[in-house]
Amino acid sequence: MNYLAHAYLSFNHEEILVGNLISDFVKGKNKFNYPEGIQKGITLHRAIDTFTDGHEATQLAKNIFRPAYRLYSGAFVDVVYDHFLATDPKEFNEETLKSFSENVYNVLGNHINYLPERFGRMFPYMKLQNWLFNYHTRWGTEASFGGLVKRARYIRESETAASLFEEHYKTLHECYKVFFPDLKSFAFKMFEDFAKL
Repeated sequence: MNYLAHAYLSFNHEEILVGNLISDFVKGKNKFNYPEGIQKGITLHRAIDTFTDGHEATQLAKNIFRPAYRLYSGAFVDVVYDHFLATDPKEFNEETLKSFSENVYNVLGNHINYLPERFGRMFPYMKLQNWLFNYHTRWGTEASFGGLVKRARYIRESETAASLFEEHYKTLHECYKVFFPDLKSFAFKMFEDFAKL
């Protein structure tokens, strides 16, 4: 999953949210350099990624992007899932998405000293360009495809991904609708388990 889903699946716990969002920038055992709550967020992020990659609906969605992007197909699906989460009336409306996004930026800002260097450099752009809120638009989603290409080593363009997104929009949406309730249940159970520790 991408940034919006990882933030949302932190269930309003600030340190877990921070860990969930910075996890890709924290390698291996470096997670133990962080407070316990942030460590739990890093662990949750990694479990969410494993669950997502193994889900049958995600495999179907990846097949749409795989011929053009091979190993990066999953990264494009993650962005697509964030778009459908942002537009999912069971989870957000425009107002609640806006306030949720602002709260995430505030939480990250309050934990600025825990942000890894690369995430710290990216965070001002995330906030200024309001990435989380703009996932609800197609242009914001396609801009995220472009950002993905900038951070990737082996792909050079996102126009093909944007075309595939438009062409297969309904199929991708169906994949999301099958997948996300399963992920939410999985993540919430793990979150509850953390509370018992």
